Amino acid sequence: MNAPLAERLRPQNLNEYIGQSHLIGEQGSLTNSIKQGLIPSMILWGPPGIGKTTLAHIIVSEAQRPFYTLSAINSGVKEVREVIEQAKKSGGLFTTKNPILFIDEIHRFSKSQQDSLLQAVEKGWITLIGATTENPSFEVIPALLSRCQVYILKEFDKTDLEHLLKRALTQDEILSKKDIHLKETNALLRLSGGDARKLLNIFELVINAFETDTIEITDKNVLQKIQNNTVRYDKTGEQHYDIVSAFIKSIRGSDPNAAVYWLARIIEGGEDVKFIARRMLILASEDIGNANPTALVIANSTFQAVSTIGYPESRIILSQCAIYLACASKSNASYIAINEAQQLVKQTGDLSVPLSLRNAPTKLMKSLSYGEDYKYAHNHSNNFALHEFLPHEISETKLYNPGNNTRENTLRSYLKTLWKDKYNY
Repeated sequence: MNAPLAERLRPQNLNEYIGQSHLIGEQGSLTNSIKQGLIPSMILWGPPGIGKTTLAHIIVSEAQRPFYTLSAINSGVKEVREVIEQAKKSGGLFTTKNPILFIDEIHRFSKSQQDSLLQAVEKGWITLIGATTENPSFEVIPALLSRCQVYILKEFDKTDLEHLLKRALTQDEILSKKDIHLKETNALLRLSGGDARKLLNIFELVINAFETDTIEITDKNVLQKIQNNTVRYDKTGEQHYDIVSAFIKSIRGSDPNAAVYWLARIIEGGEDVKFIARRMLILASEDIGNANPTALVIANSTFQAVSTIGYPESRIILSQCAIYLACASKSNASYIAINEAQQLVKQTGDLSVPLSLRNAPTKLMKSLSYGEDYKYAHNHSNNFALHEFLPHEISETKLYNPGNNTRENTLRSYLKTLWKDKYNY
C-alpha cells in the first residue's frame, strides 16, 4: 500500500522545506544553529500541518545525532525514563553530539511526565524538541519551559500552499505520472484551512475519486468530490479545528443552541477539557470584555474547575459557561484597543515618558524634574485631576472606544464627564 501523499512529499532537508523563513531562512534564528550542529532544547509551537514534525526530523538529519521519538498520547513516565537511559548510554554525556528526543504533542504530557524530563535536559543527556499546537506558556511547566527556546511556526500563506500543490504534481512518484491539470485552487485552500497535511490529503482524495486518465481540478469538482466522500473525510479527524471555530463563532454570535451543539461535538471527539475552557476564557475577554466583565470571571472559574474535575462531570460546567457567554452582551472594544495600541507603538517607537509621570527615588532625579507637576488623583475632587498621561507626540490619541452596549455606554458617559472633549467620547 502506498504511503499518503503528505508522507511521500515530506521534505528531507532544508532546501525542500517550505515556509518558516524567519526560522530557517538566510537570516533565520535557527539557521546557524542547525548548520553548526549546536541545537538547543526547543519547543516548536504552531497550528497543525505547518511542518513542526518535519522540521524536527530535518534538524536531526542535519545534526547527525542519535534520535529518539515519543508521542505524548501513548507514552508515560516509564517510557520517558527508558529513553533517557538509552540516551545516556549512547554517549550523550559531556559531548555536543548528545541525542535528540522529539516529543510530539508535548502539551498532552502531564506535570509528572514533564518533570521527568527536567534533569536530562539540564544535564545535557538529551536535547529536547517538543511540538505543540497549544500555547507553551499554559501547557509546559515553567521549569521545563525555562530550559527550552520557544520557536513559533507561522501559518502557510497562499503562495506556499500553491507551491506545495505544484510540487506534488511534478515531484511525487505517483501523481507525476498522471495527466492532471490544476485549474483552480481556491476550494482546496479553503478546505485545508492552511494545514499543509490536510491540503495534500484532500488533493489526493479528489484525484483518486476520478476514474478518467485525464484529470482537471476545479473548485466545483473539488467541492463535489469532497461532499461525496464526507464520511471518509471525517474519519481523519482533521475537521477538529473547523468545529472549534464553529463553536467559538456560535458563542460570539450569541446563539446558545449552536454553541452547545458544537460543544457536544468537541466533547464527543474526546477533546481535552482545558483546551475547550481556554478557548472560552480567551473569548470572554476578546468578544465580551467590559460589556459584561463577569464573563471573564466565570470563564476563568470554569477553566480552574474543569482542570480539577475532568470528564464526565466537566461537560456540565463547560455547557453552563458556553451558554452564559453566548447570552452575554458582546464587545470587542478591549481587543481593538490593544491591537491599535501595539500598532501605535510600532509606528512611533520608544517615546519618552513625560517628566511628570517619572519615578523620582533619588535627589538627582528630583533635581532633573522627575515627577514634577504630577497631580495625585486622590488629592482632587472625585479622585480625578485633568492631566496628560500620554507622550506629547501622541497626546489626545483615543485607543479605547467603548462598545454600544448598556455597560460600556455607562463607561462612555463617565469618561466623557472626566475628560470633556479631550478624547471625544
